Amino acid sequence: MEVLSQSVEGMLRRPKPTDSEEDLLREQHQFLSSGTSPSVVSVVRRPDKRRGEQGTADPENGEDNQRDVVTIEDLPDEMPSLTPAPPKKSRFKKARVRFEDEDAEERLDKHDTHISAVLSRIVERDTSTVPVCLPTVTNAAFPKVMHRPQGFCQGKDSVSGTRKSIFAHQIAAERAAGRLPVHQTSISVVPNAQSPQSVESAASVELTRPPAIGGLSDGPVLVSGQGLGQGDSSLESLKIHQENRARLDGMTQEEILDEQKKLLAQLDPRLVSFVKARKAQKTAHNDVSEQAKASDQRGRGDGEEKPSAVPSVSVMDVTDARQEEPLQVDMEDEGDDAETPEATREITEEDLPFKPQKDWVHMNKLEPEKLQWTRDLPPPRRKGTKKAMQARFNFAGKLIPPTEDLPTHLGLHHHGDEPELAGYSLQELFMLSRSQVTQQRSLALSTLANIITEARAGGFASVLKGSVLSTLLDAGLLFLLRFSLDDSVERVMAAAAQALRALLVSPDDEESLDGMFSWLLGMVSFPLLPTTQEEEEEDEGDEGMFGKETQKEKDERKSDHELSRQDVIKGLLKMKVLPRIRYILEVVRPSPRVVLDLLEVLVRIARHSTATATQILDCPRLMDTVMSEFLPSSWAPPSSPAPESLYGLPVAMAMKLLRVLGSAGRHVCARLLHSLGAKDRLSLLLAVEPSELLLEAGEAYWCSTEAYRMWAVAASYGQACNLYSDLYPVLMKELQSFPRPDSSPDPLIPLKLQRAQAILTLLTQVTHTAGCHQELQAALASSQGSECPPPPPVAWGHVIGLQPTVIGQLKGCVKGMCEAELSESSLGLLPSYLLYLGAFYSQLPRQSSFQPVECLEELESLTANVLLPLISHQAVHRLTDNLRSRSALCNPSLCRPGPEAVASLPGLSCSGERSSTGLLGPGSPFPLLTSLCYLLDIITGIHKGLAKKVSALLLLDSVQVYLRTCAQAMPTITHSSAWLLRHEHHLLYLLLRLAHRLVPSSLSLCTHHSFFYCLFLCLLSPSPSLFLSLSLSLCRSLSLSFTFCREGASGGPEAAALAELQLQEGASGPPPLAPLLRDACAQLPSLRGCYLTHLAHSEPLVLVSRDLFLGRTPWLRSLLLPELSSGPSVPSDWPFLPLVSLYERMGQADGGGVETERLPAGSLASAVHCLQWLLLLESWREEALRVVPPVAKLARLACVFLASSDLFLEPPVQRLTWALFGALTQPRRLAALDLDLPPPGLASFHDLYVALLAQYEAVSFGDVLFGRFLLLPLQRRYSVTMRLAVFGEHVGLLRSLGVPLQKLPAPLENYTCPPEDSVPLLRLYFRALVTGTLQRAWCPVLYAVAVAHVNAFIFSQELAPQEVEATRRSLLRKTYYLTDEVLRAHLLLYKLPRQQSELGFLTHEQLPPLRARWLEKELGLEEGAGSAAAAAAGSAATPTPTHTHTHTGEGSGP
Repeated sequence: MEVLSQSVEGMLRRPKPTDSEEDLLREQHQFLSSGTSPSVVSVVRRPDKRRGEQGTADPENGEDNQRDVVTIEDLPDEMPSLTPAPPKKSRFKKARVRFEDEDAEERLDKHDTHISAVLSRIVERDTSTVPVCLPTVTNAAFPKVMHRPQGFCQGKDSVSGTRKSIFAHQIAAERAAGRLPVHQTSISVVPNAQSPQSVESAASVELTRPPAIGGLSDGPVLVSGQGLGQGDSSLESLKIHQENRARLDGMTQEEILDEQKKLLAQLDPRLVSFVKARKAQKTAHNDVSEQAKASDQRGRGDGEEKPSAVPSVSVMDVTDARQEEPLQVDMEDEGDDAETPEATREITEEDLPFKPQKDWVHMNKLEPEKLQWTRDLPPPRRKGTKKAMQARFNFAGKLIPPTEDLPTHLGLHHHGDEPELAGYSLQELFMLSRSQVTQQRSLALSTLANIITEARAGGFASVLKGSVLSTLLDAGLLFLLRFSLDDSVERVMAAAAQALRALLVSPDDEESLDGMFSWLLGMVSFPLLPTTQEEEEEDEGDEGMFGKETQKEKDERKSDHELSRQDVIKGLLKMKVLPRIRYILEVVRPSPRVVLDLLEVLVRIARHSTATATQILDCPRLMDTVMSEFLPSSWAPPSSPAPESLYGLPVAMAMKLLRVLGSAGRHVCARLLHSLGAKDRLSLLLAVEPSELLLEAGEAYWCSTEAYRMWAVAASYGQACNLYSDLYPVLMKELQSFPRPDSSPDPLIPLKLQRAQAILTLLTQVTHTAGCHQELQAALASSQGSECPPPPPVAWGHVIGLQPTVIGQLKGCVKGMCEAELSESSLGLLPSYLLYLGAFYSQLPRQSSFQPVECLEELESLTANVLLPLISHQAVHRLTDNLRSRSALCNPSLCRPGPEAVASLPGLSCSGERSSTGLLGPGSPFPLLTSLCYLLDIITGIHKGLAKKVSALLLLDSVQVYLRTCAQAMPTITHSSAWLLRHEHHLLYLLLRLAHRLVPSSLSLCTHHSFFYCLFLCLLSPSPSLFLSLSLSLCRSLSLSFTFCREGASGGPEAAALAELQLQEGASGPPPLAPLLRDACAQLPSLRGCYLTHLAHSEPLVLVSRDLFLGRTPWLRSLLLPELSSGPSVPSDWPFLPLVSLYERMGQADGGGVETERLPAGSLASAVHCLQWLLLLESWREEALRVVPPVAKLARLACVFLASSDLFLEPPVQRLTWALFGALTQPRRLAALDLDLPPPGLASFHDLYVALLAQYEAVSFGDVLFGRFLLLPLQRRYSVTMRLAVFGEHVGLLRSLGVPLQKLPAPLENYTCPPEDSVPLLRLYFRALVTGTLQRAWCPVLYAVAVAHVNAFIFSQELAPQEVEATRRSLLRKTYYLTDEVLRAHLLLYKLPRQQSELGFLTHEQLPPLRARWLEKELGLEEGAGSAAAAAAGSAATPTPTHTHTHTGEGSGP
């Protein structure tokens, strides 16, 4: 035991965490002084196997030659492999493939070649001219020993930092002194690089160096001359160099570049890089040597002694500095100074901000490269270039200017690539978010959240290129946030939730949607689904591989990355974000800020679609946690206005989540009300005043407002109406105590106003539901087992008592508009009052208790006492004056997507919509005017006599100007514009319905009937399916009616007849226009029936739209409108719809045939009605079809020829198509026709034209109208592919294309000018003429065109490629030797096109001298032979002199 205790006392103590630095130093000193060897480490002396036997050693060398091997106990000799390492592969083993049956002798013979094969490739160097240097004769017995000077020690070079031997130092010093020649070596000596003389010398060398293209120096750089076999190889190499320089001097810069490119393309890239490196190395050595000699000469001239130890620098350093210096100069501002010597010199102990102590471990030797970070940061250099710089942000998400010098105590400087610049780049934030330190991860995520928030607000639109959100999403931000939500640290989890909320949620969008909730159909919204065409194209391509798949199956087949790239919300759902949110809310129980962030994220996911809302409900325990924790049945009052936890308290955001989920569908809403207990929460929150909810005042009012909105959503489906009877006293009390003006400012006035609007919206939906009670009761009695919605628990008698109270409140608001302190609250509540009265009077005529006389008297009293004073009020006039400036239709910039719009994450944000000039800004005229027009439309539909009294609203100048501006607008429907335009379209439709009722009785509005008509036609196409029922209603009553087509009764056909008198040239011309217009006006009822029949395919959408507008709440399925990707409710080319439908039913997609031999019954009448309506529009309403491009009109009209084999031959179709084609080919419209644009629905017009050619060959029978249609695209300004199709694949139709020259759809000059430049087409022209396929009697138009182009080509003297010249000479020779004298004369004597002549062109009487000389030159004829032959051909081919004795002055030269 005594021995054991002594050994224990002798052992050293293990260091403890509490030991100080002095304790560690004392232990170290004790260990070193004891001389004790470590217990687990032993040094094993192993014998050197290279020397003798085992265990022997060289006695002279001693133990220095033995290797010391350190071994540790319990440690294997080889490093264990963490993972199964792959077997090593040898590069040589692959080439040594062995086979079992291979003979070893053959293998040896194969590899062991004869020695002659080796010796035959040896080329000995020519040493005949190499001088032989004999050894120097000396008297010494041994060579003289070179002594180094005293004080010359071995060490590192001060500049290059590399260790050099004593011999290298001495050789470098002698070379610097000029006593040794400078050879090619990697080290060269230069004077002090920091001296201004050396900098000036380097600058002069750099400026005098020739450019890289020439690369010329005074002597050869690469060629040494060795092995030339000459006496003096250096002179021979210099001679070669001079010859090369002389040749380069005689070449231009472009020729040098071309030759350089050719050489680089032929040489091996490795050889090129080797030559460049060798040249740069040698050039750099020469430059350094010259600088050293010049500095040495200056030093000797000045009589100054240079120090023996000269700082040296490596050649690579000099070269790199010389190459990088111009780039840095370009980047810096001209006024900035160069980098100071203090910034480049090495750090010393005096430069450190601290004094190293001797007691510090391992600080006895300074390491400058490791202490650079302790120095002061250099100031940020100002960049004077337009080159983009990397963006850096502070912790608040603000952009830091690159020239701003911020103090370091802000914590924005770090050890990145640019430590002198403050802030973090996006790449650095991403790297920091993956740190092992919790604070760094949370800091990075919160900074990213602030950056996203600032980007969404438009803070970077003018200073950054590109979209911040797109850049972050492409970099994988979504995956980073999803992984961070799984972090076990609550702080990181909170930062990830904040960033996810900033990415998904737009506060402006939510505020706007909440503000429009009380507008007309404000609770109806579009699903926020991406409308990308890439996904549709990918899905179409995958259909053949995977068959018909549902959207859910397609999403499951895609990876997380692919799905997130197309739809961020779907990508998050696939990454199981909902279960994680449930875990955080249920288990982690985070802070209030995190709870609100996650609830807002759930609201945004619910707005995506009905499917995502259903997934939120189906997530296990998610909604149960929300209901139990944030909408409890009972709660205690919070201890402070800002409680530390939201658990156990009602949260307004949770109620908003229920409301948004309920908007997704009636079934979702029913599950919320009954399964999750939302109905009980509504009665609990609404039974008391907000001040009695034991919450903070603002939160209490917000909770009450969201509860009323949730109830309004449920009432819009006819649900939760039994609460109306229970809470009727509360509702009446609230209705009678709406916000009153108060002299003292109340910050809760906006919240109280929103709550009052929500109550009125609720009463409006309850009234609509009560109006359907009687209809449902009757349907249930007569259903006889069929499905029918049950009658709601509220009847009409329950709501009839609300109307007097609302009218009294409305009168008070109208009176309050005159007082300044009442105007804001009055204007805020007026739209809700008007909407309620509109709902009440829309349902009143359907009730059995309806009394018409009393109702009419009541409407007259309401109009006289309320509506007329409101219309004539100055406040309303001021609102109408702002219509045009606040309109999103008249100001497309208000609907422009924001700078951070992302296709995969659609939003409703528009630039400027929240400003004072936007549609949603304060004082917007649209909510009041829309609700007023809605009520006027309802009461004028009941009381026809009131229509004239309210015409003053339509006759306002500001309203007329606004309507005319809207008629000229051509909006584009996107997510950022649809939600604004639908409210504006609603107002326009209501104004048109009022105009329809007022025009027959108001003479003032009769003058604007055509304008109202065009406005409706312009609105019909871009309107979403929400307005489909209104569109069809107006189409029946307004569009296809005599009221708005008054030209038929006011001399319109007669005026058309007078206009076309001068165009009539006999019976062969097109049919007169006046009878066609007169017949079309007489057929307007049939036309209306035709179009309504073709719109029957959208009947489901029409029924949904009707239920929304009529307030048929029990039949509504969802408050989400159809997706925007489904397109507009009516196509933009809807007037052509009957023709297109007939073509789709009868014709094939590729043309050239039909599926049936006979047209179905009614098809002819449908086509005739469609052509009649198009003729009316083109004649009297041309501006209504301006949304349809001319090429689309022509393509749709082509369906007349493609739909059937004989439809275009029917007399009524023939007459109407003649008239329409004449209207489309007027000179003004013909100039705007661009056939290079693809028509909507087609890949190109060429495909349609090929189908027309095939159809013409099959069934045309030489029809002139069909022929004119084919000739129109053959004009010279259109694509040559269509002319090649006629003369190539369909040359047979030239036999029947007999359209006269006088019936061309365009002037003949459009076909002949400019001359044709397509050589293949010219060959086809000539072949068709020579072979007789194209003759003047069969196809006079194309005959004249072909002759004109061939003549211009064969006599053209413009410079052309060799192939074109050969073709021209060949065609000229063939033309000269033609046996057809008539064709030969036409081709040689062609002069000018003339459409009125018999041939279609004029000819010369004889060959012009210039052409004759050209013939003789090209064909080698005798002088005068060409003229005589052409004159003989011309006399033989001239039947009449009508085209030769006139216009002798026209045409000069060939």
